[in-house]
Amino acid sequence: MASPALQLGAATAAQPAGQAWDAVRVPRGIGLLALEALGARSGAVIEDDRALYWLVPPGSAAGWDITNTTVLGTGAKVLVPPARRTAGPGPFWRVCPGEAWLTDTDALRAAVEDAYRPEVAR
Repeated sequence: MASPALQLGAATAAQPAGQAWDAVRVPRGIGLLALEALGARSGAVIEDDRALYWLVPPGSAAGWDITNTTVLGTGAKVLVPPARRTAGPGPFWRVCPGEAWLTDTDALRAAVEDAYRPEVAR
């Protein structure tokens, strides 16, 4: 079940990161490869036309230094789509929030690093 700090309303809303969750923004192409590698280990994922956003425990991605990825924590806002929006336009849930809505940061990091390897991209 989604945290009370993740408000799933009837419309897309900018919500503050850094409290119940942080988000890791990954370029769309790399993110899709990482999502495939994660499979069922992935928690909720927001997608827009340029990136995928994984929700991770707050502070768990401190020191994240992977090229072209960004950790959105305290002070950042993330556009969170309505509960069951699974297609665009605008941000939508590539993986809807459910029982396990946060992704393990170490597993995400490994999947993103693997997605950046040249042999994976071929």
